[in-house]
Amino acid sequence: MKQIKLNIQTKTQKYSILIGKKLSANISQIIKSNSINFNRCLLVADSNVPKKFISTIKKSLKNKTSYIHYLKANELNKNMNSINKILEILLNKNFSRDDCLISIGGGITGDITGFAASLFKRGLKFINIPTTLLSQVDSSIGGKTGVNTKYGKNLIGSFYQPNLVISDTDFLNTLPKREIVCGYGEILKHSIIGNKKFYNFLSKHKNKILKLTSPFLEKAIYESCKIKKAVVEKDEKEKGLRKILNFGHSFAHAYEATLGFSKELNHGEAVILGMKTALNFSIKTKMMNKKDYFSIIDHIDNSDLPSSVSKFFSPKDINKILNFMTKDKKNRSNNINLVLLRKIGAPIINKEYSKKKIGLFLKAFLQN
Repeated sequence: MKQIKLNIQTKTQKYSILIGKKLSANISQIIKSNSINFNRCLLVADSNVPKKFISTIKKSLKNKTSYIHYLKANELNKNMNSINKILEILLNKNFSRDDCLISIGGGITGDITGFAASLFKRGLKFINIPTTLLSQVDSSIGGKTGVNTKYGKNLIGSFYQPNLVISDTDFLNTLPKREIVCGYGEILKHSIIGNKKFYNFLSKHKNKILKLTSPFLEKAIYESCKIKKAVVEKDEKEKGLRKILNFGHSFAHAYEATLGFSKELNHGEAVILGMKTALNFSIKTKMMNKKDYFSIIDHIDNSDLPSSVSKFFSPKDINKILNFMTKDKKNRSNNINLVLLRKIGAPIINKEYSKKKIGLFLKAFLQN
C-alpha cells in the first residue's frame, strides 16, 4: 500500500490527504493510523461508483457499525432535498457528534456530504474518499461545501474541513475519458495560477497523465494538491488570496447555469472553457504576457480538452450568461468580479468590470 501523504493545516482543522493505489481495502487501518475514532458511520456513495469498491470499503470497516445511502450525483440533485435525506438518516439512527459521515464519490457527492456533516448537530466527523480526478485534485481539498439553487451554483453552503481525504487512484481506471479530461483541466488551472515549473511538466507529460500512467499521474495529483494546500492554508475562508482558485470559474459557473446544469457541459469542461474565456479577456485588456497566452491556448487546443466556447453558446445567450455572472458570490458590487492572469504563476484578483463591458467582450468572443 504505497502512498503519498500531504498534511493540511488550517485555522479550524489539521488533516491529511493520502494519494496512492489500493487504499480502499485498507480504509480501517488508514483511519486508525490517522487517529480518527468513531463507532458508527454513514457512507454516502454516488450510485455510479462500482459496487465492488463500496463492498471493499464496507468490508474494511467491519469493526464499525456502518449504514449506506446511495446518491444519484448530478448538478440537478445537488440541492437541499439531498441534504435533508442525509440529515433524516442521521437523526433517525440517532447519530452523535462523535460519529462519522464518509463520502464516496466525486465533487458533487463530497460537497453534499460535507455540507450535511457541517449542519448535523453543528458538525460531526467527515472523511472524504474522492473517486474522480477532478475531486482528487480540487474539491476534496479546502473545505468548501454547498448546494445549487435556481439562482446559481453553490450559493448555499459552508466552509467545513474534512478529518481525512483518501485519494485512491484505482478509482480513476473506472472513469470515462471525459471525466479524466475534466480533472486534467483543474490540474492545468493550478499550474497556470501557481507554478510555471509544474506547467512545463504538464506540457511535457500531458498525454501520459491523461492515460493515467504512473508515476506521472500521481505526481500531477500531488503537485496540484500542493498548490491548493498552500493557498488554503493562507486563506481558508476566501477573504483574499484563495480567490485565485476561481480562475475561469466566474464564466464557467455561468456557462453551466445557462445550460441548466445539463450533461451537455459538465463542471470540469465548463472550467476549461471558462479559463479560455478569462485568458482571452486578459489578453484583450492588455494585462497578459502574449507568450504565455499563446502557450496555454496551444496546450488546451492540443490536449483533447474542450476548447470551443462558441460550440455551446452564441451571442443570443449573452444576457443569460451575464445574469448568472452578476449573481456570482465573489461580487461585492453591481460590477462583475473576475480573476485574470498576468503571466503563468501570476494571477490577478478583484478586477471588477461592468456588465456592459463584459457583454461587449462576449459578443466579440462568441462570434470568433
